[in-house]
Amino acid sequence: MNKLLTIAIPTYNRADLLDKQLSWLANAIAGFESECEILVSDNCSTDHTPAVIQKWQTKLSQITFKSNRNPENLGVMRNIIYCLSSANTEYVWTIGDDDPIQDRAIPYLINKLKQHEDLGLLFLNFSGRNKITGEPVHPPTIVGNRWFDADAEDASGDSKAIFEHCFSKSVGAVIFLTASIYRTNLVKRALEIWPEAASNWISLAYLAGYCAANGKIIVTKETYLECIVGVSYWQKEPRSALLMQYKHIPEVILKLGECGYSKQFCRGMVLRNSQEVNLKVFFGALRRWPISAMKVAIPFVALVSLSAFDVMALKEVKLADANEPKPQEVRASNK
Repeated sequence: MNKLLTIAIPTYNRADLLDKQLSWLANAIAGFESECEILVSDNCSTDHTPAVIQKWQTKLSQITFKSNRNPENLGVMRNIIYCLSSANTEYVWTIGDDDPIQDRAIPYLINKLKQHEDLGLLFLNFSGRNKITGEPVHPPTIVGNRWFDADAEDASGDSKAIFEHCFSKSVGAVIFLTASIYRTNLVKRALEIWPEAASNWISLAYLAGYCAANGKIIVTKETYLECIVGVSYWQKEPRSALLMQYKHIPEVILKLGECGYSKQFCRGMVLRNSQEVNLKVFFGALRRWPISAMKVAIPFVALVSLSAFDVMALKEVKLADANEPKPQEVRASNK
């Protein structure tokens, strides 16, 4: 019989952090060894990561502990997707090697995953902290240091509506790797539908949206982990802001439309994203990489224009429907 949960850790050249995370996991998983598997995927590290993995495979011999070493560095997203695609348990939880997680997270997860057999997605709520200043960080659209404000603990709500709420409030929350637990067969199906997801840094939002559209969703009220802000790979890449704002987020929104999310929601999200893009990012890219910048910007402008047209057309239809006499009003006027 398949086990319940794969806990996967993609890693690259952070042996000491991986060692610390596996130390936490060895303690937190105690008592649940028969329910879980561990997978560590090393993205061809050049430090002592292989020795750390070997050490913990020996120490955790009572649990299924798989490891993978890529023949070369495949990039962050491809290593994450390897973890998701390799799981053979009912659910897969891919965690960062540096994210602080509370010990109570694993007992909570095991209980909830057993309780709700039709679950497609579970979001563990989390707090944020700036790596440089140590100060709490939270999205401007949410009050307090709790990144999800949709409390859906009993898996009884409209899953797509709950995901729409979370995505519209904070894209960063729904792409936080360690906060997301997916039903394995759904996330694999989503990757089969969109193989190019590995080239999109926001594609975890698509995966979460697909799982929510095809199963129940839980969003915890309490926080179970912390997100260290300001250390992401793509935050260090010079072209990342242009690609994320002008290409990756719009691509994901279109893919959500293909998953069954309404045109109204998707067009509205395209327009919202267009209002939040930083023009300085585009003009900076245009100055340094004019051809590449234009190739990214032209489809973006076309999509925003189409979305604006669709939204206006929808408003006109709603206005016409509102002004059209209701059947009872017509009958009354004929008396």
